[in-house]
Amino acid sequence: MSKIIEIPVHAQKLLTIFRTIIPKLSNGKYKGQYGRIGVIGGSLEYTGAPYFAAITAMKVGADLSHVFCHTNAAAVIKSYSPDLIVHPVLDREDAVEEIKHWLERLHVIVIGPGLGRDPSILKTTTDVIKLCLEMRKPIVIDADGLFILNDNIELVCGKRDVILTPNVIEFERLFGKDTATAHEKMSLLGDGVVVLEKGAHDKIHIPHTNEVYTMPIGGSGRRCGGQGDLLSGSLATFFYWSLQSNQPNPAYLAACASSYFVKKINYAAFQKLGRSLVASDMINEISSVFKTEFENSSSD
Repeated sequence: MSKIIEIPVHAQKLLTIFRTIIPKLSNGKYKGQYGRIGVIGGSLEYTGAPYFAAITAMKVGADLSHVFCHTNAAAVIKSYSPDLIVHPVLDREDAVEEIKHWLERLHVIVIGPGLGRDPSILKTTTDVIKLCLEMRKPIVIDADGLFILNDNIELVCGKRDVILTPNVIEFERLFGKDTATAHEKMSLLGDGVVVLEKGAHDKIHIPHTNEVYTMPIGGSGRRCGGQGDLLSGSLATFFYWSLQSNQPNPAYLAACASSYFVKKINYAAFQKLGRSLVASDMINEISSVFKTEFENSSSD
C-alpha cells in the first residue's frame, strides 16, 4: 500500500481559486441556471435537517431547492419556508418513479438529511442513489444516507461526482478506526469519489491517491445540531458551480470551500450569540460571510 500523504490546505489560495468559479449575477440568466438542488430526506422525527440543507443551498446562491420527504414531514417542512418545493413522496410505492421525473431537472442531489432509519425508506433511498448514479447526477451523501453505505459501500465504488460527508463516528463506521485499513478500503472508491471527513480539522480524502488535505481549524466550540446539514446544502451549490467551471477536481474544490465557509458562519454567529447559537442563527450569517469571503477581494 502506498504512503498516506497529509497536506495542509492554504486557505487564501483556495479562496482565490474559488472566487473565479462563482457565477456572476446577470439579468440575462433565467431561473435555475445558478443551480437546482434536490434533497432526499425528512421524516416525522427529523424535519429540520432537510430544511437546513435545502435553504442553505438557496441562501448561498442556488435558484431552486426541492425536498423529497416522508408524507408526515411535508407539511412541517413547507411551514418552515415558502421558498422550498416540497414533495411528500418517500413513503409512496411509486416513490422512485415520481422522484425520477424531477431528477432530470436537478443539478446536484443531497441524500440523507433527516432521512431516518425506517427500512422501507432506506430501501427506497438506496434505489434513488442507484438511479442518480445511472443518470450520472452528482450526489452528496450525508447523515442517514451514509448509514445505507455501511454495509453497501460498493454502491458508490467506481462512480463519478460523488462526495461523502461523514463525521468522525460515521467515518469509522464506513472505513474502520485503523488509518491504514481505512485508506485501503477508501482506495476501492476510485477516482470519482471524494470524502469530506468533518471534525475540528475537516479532512478531504482523495481515495485513489491516498492524499488527505487538512483544512484549518475554525468555527467555535459550539457544536449545535444542524451544522452538518448547512454544510451539505452549501456543498451542493458549490459542487454545481465547480462542475460548471474549467477547474480540475471540482469535488475537492467544493469540499474545501464549503468546509471553510461553514466554519466561518459558525464563528460569525458565535461572536454575536455565544452558547445560545443554533443552526438557524448560522443561516442568518450566510449573506454577509459569503460577501466577505468570496466576493470582497480586499479580504485576501
